[in-house]
Amino acid sequence: MRKKKLSKEEHHILREKGTEAPYTGKYYMHDEKGVYVCAGCGKPLFSSEMKLDSLSGWPSFFDAQKGSVEMKKDKSHLISRTEILCKNCGGHLGHVFNDGPKPTGKRFCVNSGALHFKKK
Repeated sequence: MRKKKLSKEEHHILREKGTEAPYTGKYYMHDEKGVYVCAGCGKPLFSSEMKLDSLSGWPSFFDAQKGSVEMKKDKSHLISRTEILCKNCGGHLGHVFNDGPKPTGKRFCVNSGALHFKKK
């Protein structure tokens, strides 16, 4: 998807690897049933059933839809993290951490600006 089809915030997050301020994203406290899709290409990424309240300030999930994301080492900002990207379009979504709940032990910390929501 070209820049002109993304909002300024979506482009900054997905294509420039930006982030939104914590506690400001539209999906942080969102609890409707449905599927969160990539704002860049529409690929389904996370089910509302995978969402958790991590108190981190960003929408968080304990898992992603099978085959929807790829993970890449991120050593920017002088720390080592694991970046999550949309497997379909390569858009930056956020980061995954190993401090989540069972069954995965993962916490996918995602920018609301990288997502759109499709209600069930």
